[in-house]
Amino acid sequence: MQQATARAHPNIAFIKYWGNRNAALRLPANSSLSMNLDGLFAETTVNWNDRQPADTFVLNGSEQSGASLTRVSTHLDHLRKRLRLSARAHVESANNFPTGAGVASSAAAFAALTVAAVAAAGSQLDERELTTLARLGSGSAARSVPAGYVEWHAADTHEGSYAESIFPPSHWNLVDVIAVVSSAHKARGSTEGHGAADTSDLQAARVAGVAGRLEACKNAIRDRDFEAFAQVVEHDSNLMHAVMMTSQPPLFYWKPASLALMERIRDLRADGVRVCYTLDAGPNVHCICVRDDASHVIGALADMSEVMETLTAPVGGGVQIIAGT
Repeated sequence: MQQATARAHPNIAFIKYWGNRNAALRLPANSSLSMNLDGLFAETTVNWNDRQPADTFVLNGSEQSGASLTRVSTHLDHLRKRLRLSARAHVESANNFPTGAGVASSAAAFAALTVAAVAAAGSQLDERELTTLARLGSGSAARSVPAGYVEWHAADTHEGSYAESIFPPSHWNLVDVIAVVSSAHKARGSTEGHGAADTSDLQAARVAGVAGRLEACKNAIRDRDFEAFAQVVEHDSNLMHAVMMTSQPPLFYWKPASLALMERIRDLRADGVRVCYTLDAGPNVHCICVRDDASHVIGALADMSEVMETLTAPVGGGVQIIAGT
């Protein structure tokens, strides 16, 4: 069999995905909108082998077992079914950014895994189908397949819940300055949180308002209206975390450092700096700004003792095959 390597970027959601209408297929409770993060990536190599007795998985140089291997092997089962393969696979994946700390490592990893596995099998699938397959491994992986600014559509069917690029990377020069306050792997992952979303009294209200917030966000990006963009992005992030905190059991991803950073970002914007915050399922704060203001934001974060490091990512492209045999 063949081997291929794919590289995919993580993404940061401006309008969040939280909760599923179908957990097995990872069909989201609501549509979402994101941008890919250039310069940060997962690079994954898949080697299909008819003589291999079981799937194997190496992550960042370490052989994996248990839940990590099971999740990859389960995703490979979906791909085997679609590609009509019986071969097992050896998978090697590495990230150049923190894993499991709320920087969408699983999104990048499963987008890269999906595209590499399909390419290694000698198959060619269109981008829309690749997004639906990536979604089966990690919901937000659907958004890491297309380029730039991406909308992931909620639907009641596997084929209907796909992601597509709505604006290219060149449309608006936004930059994500990620303030890392913890690189520790989170104790409870997103999959568990999605399953608990409906136990929150606030989830139904959050989902009911998504269509309006998504339209407002798309319009703000289209018009490059940063103030309108900032208002809807921060509001949507706060709503998702409110659902997390009121789920059973509750999820508290915010740390004191996260709150300090959110306050600092709002102060900076009040002073005229075009920056806003959003947080995924982790404590690290994504500070979204226009490129001309990025150096100011980086300098302000450098003065904060809570910030361990910053990662800077402009708008990125889609998943790419970088090697194959």
